[in-house]
Amino acid sequence: MTAYVIRNAHVLGTQVADLRIVDGVITDIGADLDTTDAEVVDATDLVALPGLVDLHTHLREPGREDAETVETGTRSAAAGGFTLVHAMANTDPVADTAGVVEQVWRLGREHGYCDVAPVGAVTVGLGGEQLAELGAMADSAARVRVFSDDGKCVSDAVLMRRALEYVKAFDGVIAQHAQEPRLTEGAQMNEGELSGVLGLTGWPAVAEEAIIARDVLLAEHVGSRLHVCHLSTRGSVEIVRWAKSRGIDVTAEVTPHHLLLTDELAASYDPIYKVNPPLRTADDVAALREALAEGVIDIVATDHAPHPSEDKDCEWAAAAFGMTGLETALSVVQQTMVDTGLLDWAGVAERMSAKPAEIGRVAGHGRPLAVGEPANIVLYDPRSTRVVRPEEAVSRSRNTPYAGRELPGRVVATFLRGRPTVLDGVVVEEVAA
Repeated sequence: MTAYVIRNAHVLGTQVADLRIVDGVITDIGADLDTTDAEVVDATDLVALPGLVDLHTHLREPGREDAETVETGTRSAAAGGFTLVHAMANTDPVADTAGVVEQVWRLGREHGYCDVAPVGAVTVGLGGEQLAELGAMADSAARVRVFSDDGKCVSDAVLMRRALEYVKAFDGVIAQHAQEPRLTEGAQMNEGELSGVLGLTGWPAVAEEAIIARDVLLAEHVGSRLHVCHLSTRGSVEIVRWAKSRGIDVTAEVTPHHLLLTDELAASYDPIYKVNPPLRTADDVAALREALAEGVIDIVATDHAPHPSEDKDCEWAAAAFGMTGLETALSVVQQTMVDTGLLDWAGVAERMSAKPAEIGRVAGHGRPLAVGEPANIVLYDPRSTRVVRPEEAVSRSRNTPYAGRELPGRVVATFLRGRPTVLDGVVVEEVAA
């Protein structure tokens, strides 16, 4: 029997209590619990949250192990307080068959520091021409329920309709990367006055908004579930708000970097700030924060996109899109949402654990911290601060946009089914899954 007692934790930032864990399950919550035959973890002044769930992570394996692997990516996730990540399909080979998603799923089981739920591609090879093996992936050992061509938009309306219809049979969801390709050819940053000054091809907000508007109507027409990836503009917020008011089954995510950073950073021409969708205006950032607080935007998802140095350490136009985000997500959410009074810690747990697990239809995650529930727990110190240093990252890649920036908070411990993957802020040097 493996037992732990977490002592004096602020459960969801409110109730101070001990939590006893036996064989991966929370068996008791209360004051001054018996510590006999248990290891004690001092959580005084720490916030206890359910293990975080990321609906949007790029683990790069198979095919780009120079950027990240399932092992290094899940270590990074554990360091950020995550106990489950959804691995996006844009690998090499693409995760568009039962065989590839099962490979990723098994790598997670064998080498993961958190659980891994593969995301299946919507179309063969992300080519946008033919539906992938959605049913076979859903019936595989990986039990795929989220499908996305992320990195590319399913721009063909007929194909998108067919995908939405198909996944209804097994309660799946299509997670759309909303980017009208004809409106973003050669686009490099948010379209506006600054893009003109910098001489970089603009990426108009309407390219995102037009696809979301089309897709919520398609989802309503066929009665299916739609999820909007990395929503980034005020206009997109208003479309999702309208869709929800009509009862359309749509959910949406926002990334931590879109909650904090603005397109003004592109003036440095530093490719670390090149991301898809691009950083937007301060007005967009304000709208995203408000929508997340209201629940119009349902979840925070990292879009963790690791790249080797050669793909970022070059001129802007040649650089890859994307930023890492797993290890800093909770800190950015604290700074933008909790410290500003827009969310309390219960709200953070809803948007970073319970709701993403619900959207992904995964069992055993996103559960409340209650007796009888799996002991997927993160202990977080909101009073500390840290300066982000890329060389200290657990991820294989170093393309964080927060280098040199002081962020609040620190993950002190992460428990996956009662087994610590992070303890005293350090990743445990053994496979935890």
